[in-house]
Amino acid sequence: MNNVHENGLNDLLENLVREFVKEKLEFIMNEEMSNFLTNEQQHTRNTRNGYYERTLDTRYGKIDNLQVPRDRRGEFHTQVFEPYQRRDGWLEEAVIHMYKGGMSTRDVATFIEGMFKSQYSPTTVSNITNTVLQDIEAWNQRPLDTRYSVIHLNGIYCKLKRQTVESEVIYVAMGINVYGNRQILGFYVGGQESANGWREVLRDLYNRGAKEVLLGVFDSLSGLDEAFKETYPKADVQHCITHKMRNTFPKIRVQDKVEVMDDLKTIYNAEDIDLAHQAFEEVKVKWGKKYPKEMASWEKQLPTLLTFYKYPAMIKEAIYTSNAIERTMKEIRKRLRPMNSLPNMEAAEKIVYLFSVDYNERWSQRVIRGFADLETKQKLMDMFKDRYESKECDTAGTTSVENEGQVA
Repeated sequence: MNNVHENGLNDLLENLVREFVKEKLEFIMNEEMSNFLTNEQQHTRNTRNGYYERTLDTRYGKIDNLQVPRDRRGEFHTQVFEPYQRRDGWLEEAVIHMYKGGMSTRDVATFIEGMFKSQYSPTTVSNITNTVLQDIEAWNQRPLDTRYSVIHLNGIYCKLKRQTVESEVIYVAMGINVYGNRQILGFYVGGQESANGWREVLRDLYNRGAKEVLLGVFDSLSGLDEAFKETYPKADVQHCITHKMRNTFPKIRVQDKVEVMDDLKTIYNAEDIDLAHQAFEEVKVKWGKKYPKEMASWEKQLPTLLTFYKYPAMIKEAIYTSNAIERTMKEIRKRLRPMNSLPNMEAAEKIVYLFSVDYNERWSQRVIRGFADLETKQKLMDMFKDRYESKECDTAGTTSVENEGQVA
């Protein structure tokens, strides 16, 4: 009995809300008509000509018998909705929101049919989400800030269907600007990850305005260092410590794994660069005979693994690994996973674009830990001045990237 009573109350409330919305919509349209006749038709003999009825699906439910005023000359058009619109746009917004969250077009169509009794095919859902394609093009061409303290680079693979289904890379560039705000600068879908692919990404960032960069953070993909330095010759390179540790781990015997990993941590947890080099020498003496290749690899890469010591200690957590962009890539992968084999590149672009816009909005007013410190700000500003404002400085990157076309 309680459930029946509760359901009855809910139905009553829903009906009251719909009636209220209907009343307000009709009031607005009548005011529109009065304004139209008074201000736009004052020199004509045009007058009201009754009403016509129509239905409109709203977030409050379907409103039947909505009284839309009309004039004798048929020139009045309400601004409340388009002439052939049957919804107020909320469901389309919900479709895009669900798609952004990682639901497939088929899942969205099934959900809408179950919840709202509306017949939405996967094709219809896809057509609705296609409204963002023009936004993607504009977003990918938007101007960037001139200066970025840090640029993170990372790529993930997803399955795309062209003639066959194959894994292709999504390149993502993330920046931290001079105010300490993190943002996705751009993404690029297609092909296999390579230094040449990243070279095109970096050229695009440069041509869109990101001319001055202090530090690039990424893994040790062959040729990526050179590609980065071609575009930003005055920037430093920081290879991700986490990647290096992860790559070393499987090469160490089981009985030594914990001890070797703990010893390697003493290198990048040292108080300063001198103590870090000293810690490495101690690790090399201890493990060099048993793991000569691994120690040689660390020694060769040590300069770019310890670059972060040149920068303020307050921002170490943000620059000595690529953890921040890796977390972002996991979120993107999570949204792509329900798609299984994506139908085409545009579907992947829509998902990554919607995620990126949402990400940038969330982070636009958040300052990365350490970047708000006044001493840190001054240190970074001095580094920009030393590299990019001294008289003898030539224009960074112009010989290789100026006037290059943007990434397709």
